[in-house]
Amino acid sequence: MASAAEQLASNLNFAAFAKAEDLKKRIWFTLGALLVYRLGTYIPLPGINPDAFAQAFQQQSQGVLGVFNAFAGGAVERMAIFALGIMPYISASIIMQLMTSVIPTLEALKKEGEQGRKVINQYTRYGTVLLAVVQAYGISVGLESGQGIVTDPGWFFRLSTVITLTGGTMFLMWLGEQITSRGIGNGISLIIFAGIVAGLPHALGQTLELGRTGAMSTGLILGIIVLCVVVVGAIVFFERAQRRLLIQYPKRQIGNRMFQGDTSHLPLKLNTAGVIPPIFASSLLLLPATLAGFSNTTTLPGWATTALALLGHGQPLYMALYAAMIAFFCFFYTAIVFNPKDTADQLKKHSGFIPGYRPGERTAEYIDYVLTRITVVGAIYLVVVCLIPEFLISWAGVPFYLGGTSLLIVVSVTLDTVAQVQGHLIAHQYEGLIKKSKLRGGKRGK
Repeated sequence: MASAAEQLASNLNFAAFAKAEDLKKRIWFTLGALLVYRLGTYIPLPGINPDAFAQAFQQQSQGVLGVFNAFAGGAVERMAIFALGIMPYISASIIMQLMTSVIPTLEALKKEGEQGRKVINQYTRYGTVLLAVVQAYGISVGLESGQGIVTDPGWFFRLSTVITLTGGTMFLMWLGEQITSRGIGNGISLIIFAGIVAGLPHALGQTLELGRTGAMSTGLILGIIVLCVVVVGAIVFFERAQRRLLIQYPKRQIGNRMFQGDTSHLPLKLNTAGVIPPIFASSLLLLPATLAGFSNTTTLPGWATTALALLGHGQPLYMALYAAMIAFFCFFYTAIVFNPKDTADQLKKHSGFIPGYRPGERTAEYIDYVLTRITVVGAIYLVVVCLIPEFLISWAGVPFYLGGTSLLIVVSVTLDTVAQVQGHLIAHQYEGLIKKSKLRGGKRGK
């Protein structure tokens, strides 16, 4: 079996790809869907003065709006119909995951299998609509508070903005589901990936322009490029790293036959939480500065002004809180998405056990012991990757760097998509081998 798998993997070449018609259709469908998404980020919201909004956005680009704009592919900067992006759906998904761990009814639904997951997904869609409506209304009110941004403020503008932005989010959610089922890769992740990658040429042009004007030295630009390559390599290594726990199954007797005991592995990812910790941490830390930017800073009390100054990019307090929040969300989200007790119960149900540990509670304690320690390493890895851009901003004083969160998303989605493409190629070649063997068997029979 191992030699056959190695032979299939070694034959993954362009010739195999050319014969995989289903895979090519999936890739073309994915590219077409992402093109539709990119076109939507350039359709402006009705009733907006683009020049006035661009000036207002420039003042808030370093706040939470800048983070959302990066994930939305520049749609926030242009206040397009996809300005909310897919973030309401991600927030609703995270909220539903939290609720399934604290509400017994939802927890029971989760254990029902496919039917239960469909019900939870439907609840997630309802939550997405609710969050999108609330956020869209907040955006409409915020736009009206800006000077000259809205050409005709009033309830008609608010209603049209809520309908347009909510409809854009729901369309992106549907588009992501279509990519997942009919395309290649995870649709939601690919939409975020496309938004981030679309901003890379502009970011690179800004960096080269700083080098041309002398604001950045050539050595510094080359150092940043080398550092990005090193960080990408580290992300690839740590995202694929896992601790594999040995699982053994006893001998079984079915009828008069005795089957030998089998062994397998329980893989525990080093970074179970993924990109959720840095997204949550950066959003929470940038929120106070963004809210203060919409208000009159001269009316703020002295302690609030001091706090905002300490929470600026590159400040020691900002970096310390950023690192602490990333570590906290690593453990918090890992505890939500992975339950050692449920895993131990499933192993016990299928007669599996970890050598040296009694099935049940002792196995759950050991899994939790291992998971806690590898999560410490994963949290340190996320903190280092995400703080590198902050140190560069503080040291070099440049306005933009590709953040660690963006790199994490780009690399993780790329790895996942490439793995799915290889899986489709292996399945295609395996089906081809089966067809050839059947044809040979038929010829011999004749």
